[in-house]
Amino acid sequence: MSHSPRHRDTVPRHRALKTIGISVALVLVVVLTGGFFVYRHLDGNITSLNVDEALGSDRPSEIVKNDAPSKPLNILLLGSDTRKGQKGHIGGDTPGLSDTTILLHISADRKLAYGVSLPRDAMVQRPSCEKKDGSGTDPGGLSMFNAAYAVGGPACTIKTVEKLTNVRVNHFVVIDFNGFRDMVDALGGVEVCVPEEVNDTTGHIYLPAGTYNVKGQRALDYVRVRHDIGTVENGDIGRMKRQQTFLASMTNKAVSAGTLVNPVRLYRFLDAATKSLTTDPGLASLKDLANLAKSLQGIGLDKVQFLTVPFQEYAPDPNRLEWAPGANRLWYRIRNDLPLNKRFQGDVTTAAGSKNGKPGKSTSPGSSGGGGSSPSTTAPQDDGNTQAAAEKAAENGLCG
Repeated sequence: MSHSPRHRDTVPRHRALKTIGISVALVLVVVLTGGFFVYRHLDGNITSLNVDEALGSDRPSEIVKNDAPSKPLNILLLGSDTRKGQKGHIGGDTPGLSDTTILLHISADRKLAYGVSLPRDAMVQRPSCEKKDGSGTDPGGLSMFNAAYAVGGPACTIKTVEKLTNVRVNHFVVIDFNGFRDMVDALGGVEVCVPEEVNDTTGHIYLPAGTYNVKGQRALDYVRVRHDIGTVENGDIGRMKRQQTFLASMTNKAVSAGTLVNPVRLYRFLDAATKSLTTDPGLASLKDLANLAKSLQGIGLDKVQFLTVPFQEYAPDPNRLEWAPGANRLWYRIRNDLPLNKRFQGDVTTAAGSKNGKPGKSTSPGSSGGGGSSPSTTAPQDDGNTQAAAEKAAENGLCG
């Protein structure tokens, strides 16, 4: 009789273990199935656009480094006002405009990356391009840089960049500005610093002075405002510097522990990001993007840098710019997969160094390679003088 209670306890325990085992198995099935559907959903968000035929065969050669595990990559990042399913989308009736263009170079050894902003208002010689509406070929010629996107979408912009730089563009990514706004919201906002109140009656944008978190439309307003912020004569340059700093802060937050260990926040960010992307077939899947991300895991935030192409005032029209001769030295470094040297360090913002909307280093718009020739576009290299750095930041509507 003394053994009966023990026997009675054993039966429920086995049943309980069996029940737990079945429950765990069911949970695993649900999780794995859910993961599959999440993957399929995110993968289906990405829009693929093949532009190879429009680019033709007359393109710069790709660089191959035999002593490196991978080849260097040059990815053209385009920020667009267009939106899927609406008139003005890159596949729709009208092309819209590319307000932001960054040529991102990733080294073959995957130890550094730097993005070069290209001013939309710079006057350039644009090559002939197929019109995006299929009505024929545009002859090209002297025009503002962002006209390439209006004429022929990503293909014409890539063709223009390659002709001007002799740099092979391996991939392109178009980021819809509305999707960009959703990405910021998914992260819980991004902190910025506005030195003085902005009341832009032209763009109908209001930004109070101070350091604060921006989300939604206010985040979009911050990266797009051109008027009544900063003291740089050409508002496009100040806007590019704010975009660089904002992207650096956003990158910092996206890879922070607060995002990566929060599955809800991470999913929302990835959902918004993939919905906003239009890219070439080589990057148009989660697998391709994940493989690229995996190859970049060794790059620290302090080695992800942003700068602006050297520029100067366009003599016939002071409201326009042109690339300065120093730009050729920058393209040489990209073509040969070289890191940025001291000549360009005065214009660098890093993802690790950008906090509270402040640039990681001096952000003088024309200091790269002797860029601007006027006081409004030329500044000394950052020599540790905090007052000078603050003044340069204020020129671009940043806190310094």
